[in-house]
Amino acid sequence: MAKPNYSYEKRQKEIAKKKKQEEKRLKKTAQQGEPSQDSPPQPLAGETDAA
Repeated sequence: MAKPNYSYEKRQKEIAKKKKQEEKRLKKTAQQGEPSQDSPPQPLAGETDAA
């Protein structure tokens, strides 16, 4: 039986975490610019108002 490659799993987890943090940072910077605009915020692609 092959032994699991934990370092690969750890690296993939780190990459996913960094990607999520980057998306969060971009979202924050985008929100900071919106209040100065007169138009209402646009929903992101894939989001629906059916809540």
